[in-house]
Amino acid sequence: MRIGKWLLVTGGLIASLTVLQTLHAADTASAASDKTTKYRVYQYNQVLMEFADYKQAEAYAKGFTNSHVEEIGTRKWLWNNFPRYQVYQKDTTLPEWQFATLDAAIAEAKKWSYASVRDLQATGWVWNNYPRYQVYQNEITLDSWKFLTLDEAIAEAKKWGGAHIIDLDSRAWVWDNISGEEKKALQSGDPVYKVYQGTFSADNWAFASLQDAVNEALKWGNSTVINTNTKATVYSNLKTYKVFQNDTFLQDFTSLDEATAYAKLWGHASIFMDGRKIWNNYASYQVYQSSSLIGEFKNLPEALNYSVLYSNSSIQTLERRVVWDNFKKLQVWGWNGQSGGETIKTQVNNTIGLDVDSPTYFELADAAGNLKDMSNPDTVKWLQSNGYTVYPLVSNQFNATLTTQFLADSAAQNKFIQALVDRSVQLGVPGINVDFESLAGSDRNAFTGFIAKLTAYAHERGLVISIDLPRGSVKWNHLSAFDHEKLGGIVDYVVIMAYDQYYRGSTSAGSVAGLPWADGGIQEFLSYGIPRDKIVLGIPYYVREWKLDAAGTLQGNRTLLMKDIPGLLASKSATQTWDPTFEQYRVEYLEGGYTYVFWLEDASTVKKRLELAKKYDIAGVAAWRLGYDQAELWPMILQNK
Repeated sequence: MRIGKWLLVTGGLIASLTVLQTLHAADTASAASDKTTKYRVYQYNQVLMEFADYKQAEAYAKGFTNSHVEEIGTRKWLWNNFPRYQVYQKDTTLPEWQFATLDAAIAEAKKWSYASVRDLQATGWVWNNYPRYQVYQNEITLDSWKFLTLDEAIAEAKKWGGAHIIDLDSRAWVWDNISGEEKKALQSGDPVYKVYQGTFSADNWAFASLQDAVNEALKWGNSTVINTNTKATVYSNLKTYKVFQNDTFLQDFTSLDEATAYAKLWGHASIFMDGRKIWNNYASYQVYQSSSLIGEFKNLPEALNYSVLYSNSSIQTLERRVVWDNFKKLQVWGWNGQSGGETIKTQVNNTIGLDVDSPTYFELADAAGNLKDMSNPDTVKWLQSNGYTVYPLVSNQFNATLTTQFLADSAAQNKFIQALVDRSVQLGVPGINVDFESLAGSDRNAFTGFIAKLTAYAHERGLVISIDLPRGSVKWNHLSAFDHEKLGGIVDYVVIMAYDQYYRGSTSAGSVAGLPWADGGIQEFLSYGIPRDKIVLGIPYYVREWKLDAAGTLQGNRTLLMKDIPGLLASKSATQTWDPTFEQYRVEYLEGGYTYVFWLEDASTVKKRLELAKKYDIAGVAAWRLGYDQAELWPMILQNK
């Protein structure tokens, strides 16, 4: 991750732009076709897969319930199979009780008592089988003796002598198979049935006949009939259905039909039965910003159109299942560039919003595959205790000859991989960052094979692998040592080193990383088919200052750290001119007969790079490097990540 230009290598190092320009002009027929993913498949709000082809995305999504296909750039839904109807038993529902058609929903609901079907694009119920009639034999009844229709209740009641039927809506005695003579005999017995309204009962509210007691109780709301011998409640017309608006009680009812008719008069109303919310007229899709409810909608398109207007928003079902959200935040990575514990702590303590820290802990020591280990367990523990994910960096000394010899020796690779991974596991880190630079182009396949072996063993041990790759160009990357497409399919993260557009060996002055050039780098990595959630954009915390003579001829250059730029500007009579080519300010000052030029990197350019990462919905950004930055930069990063 050193500051230096990636050079194409075919047999040895190529050190001039002339050769690079020749390669740029090479036949592009061998360049990879554009495999940029444009469509993302979700189940609820969980990403499942990305595709470049829409038909493939839709076909894949059809293999899952509650899935949708989203256009990545706009987050527009192009297809979904979210259900139209949902079955409930009282206030309970199950994931498998969701259906595209009403007929299918009703077929399932009929299997259950106290079931209802909700149209998710409407309010309330579209079907229910809450019982309307209940059969009794004298005082005895069963749960199975509750029926939706009177005919069904009568059919059951006829199986039993001394049976009667109560209409559960009106609570009236509506049918019986007790003869007139039997009724007279019952009425002549002892008055064992007492009617109560609450705890009150009148002297004339005592009856020998249960039917007479029921008829009296019907005259009084919230009444019960008690068998004075057994103390059992044998009938009631209590108002068991309670209507609320939000959390405010409105009225209670004996009849479910009356309760629903009343509840429909109020917005955001619900009906409770025995403490369970069995009915409501809430819209099916609720929009939250963080934890605050900001909108309710009957259909997903309306909810989506509203949600995208707000940051940190989500769409949730009435069961609080998240259907969609835009909570995603960029991961912010930072390289330390060294291994010293105190230096690492100082660098990290200068940050706010940093997620991943990458200390330079490992190095390929020699061609035999020995590992140079500079790791510090105490520093790792300190980083992790402070909430940072630690991905130690491993390099190859940026030595092409050494790396060629190493890649030619399978035993050396195995030795190195085992030592690197095992030591990382011992340290307790979750992953490794691979930074092999200055490779020979002839080692392309060997390097890919090495990364495949490293990643396979790392995955066996529970580690993730990230790799740092040059910005490059699709026009000539097929000639380099880095097979971006294959490597992207192997590792867990790919970091674009989107800097050194103009580097130490450049023959003309220019920006380290012009914004259009960084933008193009993301597009090119996407074109290799690398998933967005694997890509991390490298951003520079330095600039290159160019020294020009009076004739404008380049005399040299040097690296300026971002943290030193404000002091330099304060000490010079510098001018700043907007450069539309690089979309940065061009800074220039005169000194000692020479003109000094650089393209400004500051909080505003870092913010624009964060915006690029968000624009393409990639995983995050990575700063080269910590220690080059100013503390004032980090609040902006935290607020914009």
